[in-house]
Amino acid sequence: MNRVNSVEGEYARISQGGNIRNIIFQEGQFDCARETIRNQYNPQNIYNMNPTELHYYIADWALAGNRLNEIGNCLWYLNPFRPNCSPTFPSNGSGTFHTRLGEHCFYRPTSKYSQT
Repeated sequence: MNRVNSVEGEYARISQGGNIRNIIFQEGQFDCARETIRNQYNPQNIYNMNPTELHYYIADWALAGNRLNEIGNCLWYLNPFRPNCSPTFPSNGSGTFHTRLGEHCFYRPTSKYSQT
């Protein structure tokens, strides 16, 4: 939802005023929204998922404007598959490390992001 509500940079243009579908299906953003990855079928895509009541609750919670305080205004996250998080992400340096929750590193936008 941070990307959907972004008021500057790439995500502000992509969301076109808050369109969550535009953000989710932006090319190369979320592997779960892709039917293929590297020309191979992606069995973990959203079309193969069977959401439970808990998943609907979490989605409704986020759509209602709730946020995890630990994440703040982070726009990016990734699982680095290693114990440490890189100081910047993505590779263009528009995000800086903010926190790690579980296996995922979260990055907030820098001033460089507004130029993307």
